[in-house]
Amino acid sequence: MHQYKGRLLVHTGSMFSGKTSSLEREIKRFRIAGYATEVFKPNTDTRFRKNAITSHDDTHTAAVVVDHIGEILQRVEEYQPSVIAIDEVQFLGGEVAEIIEALESLLKEGKTVVVAGLDMDFEGRPFDLVKELMVRADYVDKHHAVCARCGSDGWISHRITKEAARVVIGASETYEPLCRNCYIEVQEGEN
Repeated sequence: MHQYKGRLLVHTGSMFSGKTSSLEREIKRFRIAGYATEVFKPNTDTRFRKNAITSHDDTHTAAVVVDHIGEILQRVEEYQPSVIAIDEVQFLGGEVAEIIEALESLLKEGKTVVVAGLDMDFEGRPFDLVKELMVRADYVDKHHAVCARCGSDGWISHRITKEAARVVIGASETYEPLCRNCYIEVQEGEN
């Protein structure tokens, strides 16, 4: 797996698309290959286990909970892992430029960085950090859920509750994956 040394791998897409499962699979592969890994998740992600990343099918991997990119840099400095994994990267604290600079410094050191995060919010607006990571990535996997209405590829995490805030933490009680056509139909029906 040495081909990933100094590489950025991005898993993105809507909720329920398998981003976290793919991140867990990457972590397991690196561990099997003998690489030291550190897994992080933002403190904002309160849906499941506190000190673990958890997929919607309830698999989990231990993780260090952080508020800010600086905490990741400190932990990497202390423990010197070869592979750094970050779930729900769109919620990581710090300015976008600061996070990009920090991750690029890790890549220059030969670290492998694997991230998973939503590419856009419930209104179809991109998360700036994930957008910036995607264009800098060596590998990008765009994951799709199954549309809750028609069964085709889900493209967006449609919020089924009435909260107006951009970020509302939730799972299937708050969001459903929709394809582009079903999302458009829902939006036209609400207007």
